[in-house]
Amino acid sequence: MSDIHKAFENGKALIACVTCGDPSLETTGAIVRAMDEAGADMAVLGIPFSDPTVEGPDAQKANARALSGGATVDGIFDATRELRKKTRMPLVFMTYANVVFSYGTEHFIRTAAEAGADGLILSDVPWEEKEEFQPLCETYGLAYIPTIAPASGERTEKIVRSGDGFVYCVSSPEMAADPQKLYGGADAMASRVRKVRDIPCAVGLGMPTPEQAKAAAAAADGVIVENAAACLCGQYGRTCPSRVKEYIRTIKEAIREA
Repeated sequence: MSDIHKAFENGKALIACVTCGDPSLETTGAIVRAMDEAGADMAVLGIPFSDPTVEGPDAQKANARALSGGATVDGIFDATRELRKKTRMPLVFMTYANVVFSYGTEHFIRTAAEAGADGLILSDVPWEEKEEFQPLCETYGLAYIPTIAPASGERTEKIVRSGDGFVYCVSSPEMAADPQKLYGGADAMASRVRKVRDIPCAVGLGMPTPEQAKAAAAAADGVIVENAAACLCGQYGRTCPSRVKEYIRTIKEAIREA
């Protein structure tokens, strides 16, 4: 059974993303521990892919660095097993369908659960195609996490009704750039979710300022910091965990005020 609910038990959740293997799996472990120490409530572990079309430039570069450094799915699963011994916060894998298919769908989902993951996000899979993955996730105790966007419209209800864990609300660039628009857009998405069922919703932002994070948290149940680790790894390489820790601490303080 997934422990994702624990991230939302003590106020607004801070969910922090990292690309596994950027620039090394050892560094990834240090980053996740630093996030945990700084107050993050959940970590999203990105499994790198050679063509990460859904992601922005910083995340694409992080994927390329991880693959160039030799990151593999098996290596990431092994690193996650070790990481699970050192942190109790929920861990969610995020990747692309081709990564899962190449590994073998059931083998991937079973091994992810055995490694200590609590959930799975597939960035490029339309919700209408979830039946290839969600039943297996249910079998092995992983939450299959849905995503919605401001343009999801009428699809929102069926996506939210059948999702697990929490709802990942994707922000638009225009919305994320302006705290007032961000609050309004996040509030609209959260309201649509809450009309359907009682499930937490968190808003994804690239590398938000404290003001942006506070605006998103005021409207939703949590904030997803998508690109901070990718940006800081690109700048500081293997010395980035301390920088990530300080950034996450600042954002956690901001959302506590929401």
